[in-house]
Amino acid sequence: MAFTPINWLAVIVAALAPFAIGSLWYGPLFAKSWMALTGIKPGTPGQNSMAVTFGTSAVLNLIIAASLAMFIGGAGDWSSGLRAGFLAGFTFVAMAFGITYVFESRPFKLWLINAGYHVVAFTVMGTIIGVWR
Repeated sequence: MAFTPINWLAVIVAALAPFAIGSLWYGPLFAKSWMALTGIKPGTPGQNSMAVTFGTSAVLNLIIAASLAMFIGGAGDWSSGLRAGFLAGFTFVAMAFGITYVFESRPFKLWLINAGYHVVAFTVMGTIIGVWR
């Protein structure tokens, strides 16, 4: 794994994809359930400003996308990118969330919503990186 074969344009595009996915996932698809399960109320400001929230998310997404690009490598294609993204999202992220949610006694439905978002986001990110290898 090295930084040199990384297509940085693909990494940037892949890092932006979770914002589009999240706007649907935590919007029309699951907003009501997610808010009910977390206790978040519509229109209630969070602890951070939107600039801090989205800026931090962008940096973290760039790190994730760069890491996926290193895992996929220069010989990847869309299917290996899709597979790597799905496996990273499902086995690393969703399962780690699962452990945390069990210890915190959080609802299974909340785990499905949050872990599901990351599995989809990682899968799309990996596919983008694989296509643009």
